[in-house]
Amino acid sequence: MRRHILHVITCLDVGGAEMALYRLIREFQGSEYTHTVVSLIPGGGMYRRFVEAGIGLVVLDVRRAPLAHMLRLVETIRTLRPDIVQTWMYHADFLGGLAARVAGNRNVIWGIRTTDVDGGCAPTTATLRRACAALSRWIPRSIVCVAEAARRSHAIIGYDQDRMVVVANGFDLTALRASIAQRDSLRAACGFGPDDIVLGTLGRFNLYKDHANFVQAAGRLAGHHPRLRFLMVGKDLLPNNQALMHWIRATGQQERFVLLGERSDAAVCLAAMDIFCLSSRTEAFPNVVGEAMAMGLPCVATDVGDVGILMADTGVIVPKADPEALASGVAGLVQGGPAYRQQMGRQARERIHAVFTMDCARRRFESIYDNVIAGRNLACAE
Repeated sequence: MRRHILHVITCLDVGGAEMALYRLIREFQGSEYTHTVVSLIPGGGMYRRFVEAGIGLVVLDVRRAPLAHMLRLVETIRTLRPDIVQTWMYHADFLGGLAARVAGNRNVIWGIRTTDVDGGCAPTTATLRRACAALSRWIPRSIVCVAEAARRSHAIIGYDQDRMVVVANGFDLTALRASIAQRDSLRAACGFGPDDIVLGTLGRFNLYKDHANFVQAAGRLAGHHPRLRFLMVGKDLLPNNQALMHWIRATGQQERFVLLGERSDAAVCLAAMDIFCLSSRTEAFPNVVGEAMAMGLPCVATDVGDVGILMADTGVIVPKADPEALASGVAGLVQGGPAYRQQMGRQARERIHAVFTMDCARRRFESIYDNVIAGRNLACAE
């Protein structure tokens, strides 16, 4: 019997939730489940990827005309009559959940993608989160958290913990590949020599990603390790970013940094690195660390969200917001030499293949879908 899942997501920007949704739907292709995606906001860097994959899309604009497009969302749910309405992130949880209930659909799954409930988010987001906490006993049958840390932090602020379940992201291992030629080509384009050790980071410029931490750690490392180079990839990681360039110039090592901005070839960028670094001050389940691990990179990461669960003993975990600790963690991998780094990278890749594949995520969601369709609030046994 065919089952239809209608996903409601805030937007189709290039981000962790959007990538997780895209990978999940691709993994379900050819199964008994069909999927349609409603984006509450038009545009976004992932839009074309969804279209090219043949994923059904409905694009609204709740910012421009909130009432009209909320009514359109209700009508979409009534017309498509999905077995489940699955929402992703606070705005979609709130609006999509309400629309589903108005449309008469009680099979709602919410999605929580963050852990930082005390951080400096916009006042409207904080208000929305409080509203979701209050409604969590009424609207969703299940609340899927991307990380154990996300479940704990949201239970503390009032979310119904009896409806919460954790499903870690899975990784598309077939897409996380790059050839030696691609690696060498990008390294050459960046001006890296064959003996250079490239410490890299990948992720958009954002307060929570704490690129200042990465740059300051790099500055501490540079004087002790002359072969180290620093590669930064992600939206707004460009020379015209005044704040970023101020931090880089302060290290006195500006010529050793390469800024590539946002790119579509993440696997090639990771392949060009020798060590991956996550410098964030908050995360839930950082996709980019899993991607780096799947590429066989040894990783140094701040102790945020579920980094410890993801990496286990395959990498180096350091306190957040501590450039000295971050530099020390990287230094250990540099001093260990190429064979040590390769061994750590192999262990990291093996962990992803064993625990965090898309097949694992798909089977977890299938269990949740079965329980929700059966009318049980608790998504699945923990």
